[in-house]
Amino acid sequence: MIHSLLLQFMLIGILGVGSQWVAWRFRLPAIVVMSIVGLLAGPVLGIMNPEEDFGDLYKPIISLAVAVILFEGSLNLDFKEVRGLGRPVFRIVTFGAFLSWILGSLAAHYVAGLSWAVAFVIGGLFIVTGPTVILPLLRQAKLKPRPAKILKWEGIIVDPIGALLAVFAFEIIQFIQGTDVNPSELFAFLLASIFAVLLGLACGKGVGWMFETGYVPEFLKSPVVFTVVIACFTIADEVTHETGLLSVTAMGMTLANMHISSIADMRHFKENISLLLISTIFVMLTASLTQETLVEIFNIQTIGFVLLMLFIVRPLSIFLSTWGTDLSKSEKLLVGWIAPRGIVALTVASYFSSILLESGFEDASILISITFALVFTTVVAHGFSIGWLSKKLGLSTEGPPGVLISGGSPFSTGLAKVLEDLKVPVLIADSSWERLSKARSTGIKSYHGEILSEQTEYYLDMTPYEYLIAATELDSYNALVCTTFVPEFGRNNLFQLSLSNREGDNLEGLVHTIGGRVLFKEGAAWEDLNEMVENGYVYRKTNITEKYTYEKYLDNIDDQALLLFIKKPTGKIEFYSSEIDLRAENGDVIVSLTPPSKEFERIQEKLEEQRKEPKKK
Repeated sequence: MIHSLLLQFMLIGILGVGSQWVAWRFRLPAIVVMSIVGLLAGPVLGIMNPEEDFGDLYKPIISLAVAVILFEGSLNLDFKEVRGLGRPVFRIVTFGAFLSWILGSLAAHYVAGLSWAVAFVIGGLFIVTGPTVILPLLRQAKLKPRPAKILKWEGIIVDPIGALLAVFAFEIIQFIQGTDVNPSELFAFLLASIFAVLLGLACGKGVGWMFETGYVPEFLKSPVVFTVVIACFTIADEVTHETGLLSVTAMGMTLANMHISSIADMRHFKENISLLLISTIFVMLTASLTQETLVEIFNIQTIGFVLLMLFIVRPLSIFLSTWGTDLSKSEKLLVGWIAPRGIVALTVASYFSSILLESGFEDASILISITFALVFTTVVAHGFSIGWLSKKLGLSTEGPPGVLISGGSPFSTGLAKVLEDLKVPVLIADSSWERLSKARSTGIKSYHGEILSEQTEYYLDMTPYEYLIAATELDSYNALVCTTFVPEFGRNNLFQLSLSNREGDNLEGLVHTIGGRVLFKEGAAWEDLNEMVENGYVYRKTNITEKYTYEKYLDNIDDQALLLFIKKPTGKIEFYSSEIDLRAENGDVIVSLTPPSKEFERIQEKLEEQRKEPKKK
């Protein structure tokens, strides 16, 4: 076993981030990969046991990480996003959560064999889903906006509520059993919860005011936010355990709805920190489990409890709580199935396992086993089924990777048309109705609005699109669009037109450090491409076969033709660029912009001559 803490930190980071990469590379649920890796490194191979080796530092590290993750998730909870979804979301996080608590507690008592006291504590705990597991699944599944927003809001809001319900249940149990708890302590717990919310609101308003009035310099904004988050969590948690989660959630939601530009600017940085924390913390938690815990998971009562939670408790609570709302049956079915548990459930379960055992509840010894059984089962079951189920229910935007084009023009319309003919999702966005007129008359899907506006994310679903092409006549605007969308699309999937040759444009050195890849060959600028289209150049599709190879295609193609992109049989699009060396293979389709035929040129010349002839009287 590794005893060096520094070496353990290094290994945990490598395993966590490596799991994320493997999940991305092979299109697997990241949480599943991290769980398996943690189990192999911990109880299976005995390489590490973070809980034992980190000692007293283990729980504070986990708690602070969960606080940052929950805060980062709550920064996405803008009330504008749930426009039209307020009623179902409210019902799910209130009545639905209460139903889950009661039904889960009954299942824990009658099926898992836990005492009423422990059952009601664990029932409150198991209503949580959480951003650590929901957000990665939503990125993977590419759900339509409505079910995705419902699952995201539920996961983030119910996370602290579940922890508070567990604490509240424990306080009630102690009061009923006549221990040291009295009515004033229950009242104090409620006051502490209210204090946590008010503290979060005050911290959020305070940070927002300091940013808006310029009291914090730009380079200190991220450090200030993280420091205040940790302080907000710690102060509330010191007053009453687990109320810190409520506090940071309130702080994040407050900042999200203040619409401060600097908060939006640092959101991607915080997402990266959150991803790193999720990767490492999940490995730490699973690696800290013991072999005895794993053995207890296969107890028949534990298995029965987990199956009941999956197939009865969750679906029933969602269907009853959303009765009478405008959610469709498909949406109810998907939301009723997807409820993976994650880090918060594991961390809070370990806390209650120890205090319940100290209070004389011997059956609390299996609390961690039951929790991990539910966490691992739901993560695997929902991780592997969310994509398949969402497609079956028609709630997925899964399909060939689409192309989002910024900038309407004759060339953009022609490119979009040929992509549409190849069954590739495509959309042209522009702030000018006039520039979109060609696309609209051709039947190409379009969006009228400024793509850089923060309102765009509420009106334009970008989930179907994996590539973005900045194709306006302004080089600087193209570079700005590509730079802005780097976090969403990745630099390899961002393209912009070649620099124009207009006098005064001198961005050659700039484009190498910001913006996207330059499309097509050097010199194929906006003016050149649209001139080609106006001069009769046609978009030509060519199939590459075993007989008609890529080499033969290159030998036969017109010297003035412009190679645009290759469509793979899998649906993947590969755009030609001076920065990429592409090669088409058997089964690929190559699209090029080809000079008009000789017959077309003769017709054009004849029409031109007729226009020049003087009109006969």
